[in-house]
Amino acid sequence: MSDQQSVVGVEQDPLKELYADWSEILGTTENLTIRLFRSIFDEWHQPTAEPTDVTYAEGTVGGVPGIWCYPEGADSSKVLLYTHGGGFAVGSASSHRKLAGHFAKALGVTSFVLDYRRAPEHPHPAGLEDAVSVFEALVESGIAPEDVTTIGDSAGGNLAVAAALSLKEQGKPLPGAVIALSPWLDMENKGETLVTNDATDALITVGLLEGMIAGVLGDRTSPSAPLANPLYGDYTGFPRLYITAGGAESLLDNATRLNDLATDAGVDVTLSVVDGQQHVFPFNAGHTAAADDQIAAIAKWFAG
Repeated sequence: MSDQQSVVGVEQDPLKELYADWSEILGTTENLTIRLFRSIFDEWHQPTAEPTDVTYAEGTVGGVPGIWCYPEGADSSKVLLYTHGGGFAVGSASSHRKLAGHFAKALGVTSFVLDYRRAPEHPHPAGLEDAVSVFEALVESGIAPEDVTTIGDSAGGNLAVAAALSLKEQGKPLPGAVIALSPWLDMENKGETLVTNDATDALITVGLLEGMIAGVLGDRTSPSAPLANPLYGDYTGFPRLYITAGGAESLLDNATRLNDLATDAGVDVTLSVVDGQQHVFPFNAGHTAAADDQIAAIAKWFAG
């Protein structure tokens, strides 16, 4: 009985299993085309349970296509502007629809998941320009700026932060809050957890990041440009900020460095690092306590 209890007590990690499968494919497939690369990462939704009482609709906001998430009873005057992860090159509104639906439902608002222009066909700042265009279109439609929250994971976390930095730089109204899930910010690969967490991260490698950086920055954008690498950004007057990351992931110190920068600038910032969790672990929503508890914590913070 005790052996059975110990097995039951070990929570499965569907996301880690998916990452391990991807890593094997990426490591053994020669001449992987961008089309096949993208189709692999469109499986990102698989660890995520379909949220109940959420409907979806394709739409276009500010000239940018995407998917609306409409939880039953949601406050339609508040919007999560969700930018998906995938190294600026892969991932899509479809791969992140369910995750965005979980967040919209937990926070009691609607969400628009952008299909922003992706690299390498559309390098920086194309994705950022699309995020800013959606924000401005939402405001023009009558949504108060403070009722828009930019939220994103990995490279999308970069865009969620950079969109607010870009608006601030232009002297325009800012979103009311920013939520960054395992943000990938460091375009120079200087993070120490790239080394210290290499053995525990099931997906991220320096080689993978180098390829993504080359695709999005090319030879036109400096890896230290603040709107490409928000670790060089000015956070004075930045909106309140929630950052989360997994303790096992190689990009962990992107989150901790962002927290330090924002804190030093006087931002109202919350950092949540969950031990043993992988990159963008909320993808396990509906399947693991770690994911569900983190989404609930963000909802509590949002209601603040």
